[in-house]
Amino acid sequence: MTETATADLTVAIDQDAVDRLFCDARTASHFTDAPVTDEQKRTIYELTKMGPTAFNSQPMRITWVESPEARERLVKHMSRGNQEKTRNAPLTAILSYDENWHEHFPEFLPAAPQMKSMYDENDDMRITSGKANSHIQVGYFIIAARTAGLAAGPMTGFNPAGVDEEFFEGAGKHSIVVVNLGTPVEPEYARNPRFDAEDVTETI
Repeated sequence: MTETATADLTVAIDQDAVDRLFCDARTASHFTDAPVTDEQKRTIYELTKMGPTAFNSQPMRITWVESPEARERLVKHMSRGNQEKTRNAPLTAILSYDENWHEHFPEFLPAAPQMKSMYDENDDMRITSGKANSHIQVGYFIIAARTAGLAAGPMTGFNPAGVDEEFFEGAGKHSIVVVNLGTPVEPEYARNPRFDAEDVTETI
């Protein structure tokens, strides 16, 4: 396992962009007091939605947690190690999936709206697809936040059932990841190593 190096990689975009999005970017736990602007929030969503999902389904939903009252409602459902960082982040987003995403087939796939009926009749397939494609969108969300000049601190250390009851009761949404966002302070530790390609990839 090695530190990430990109000098010998073939990339089709500016190296500074590669570094900002992947190589220099870090998961953040602590942020400055600089606020996240409405323009940055819009940028995050507008870029996130452009990433591919099955049938263009876009099942992930974003709940921006800004007010102190909403922040405390969320913090009580976070694991102990994630509470203070969530309380103090400039902005927090709850990323969830919409269990009724298939209802929007006429909007996201106007060429084949009849496909909705396939998911009407198969709850397992509908939920599995909604979860899987929302998790894919989480990755786009993180890259979009970095594109907007921010750092992201994604967390799965929380009580999803508690968050769902607190924020989404009756709405058909189910939380999957909580993400803190803001301008990061200098990391307190070195980047952890990544696997070398030969350890985790194969050609068949």
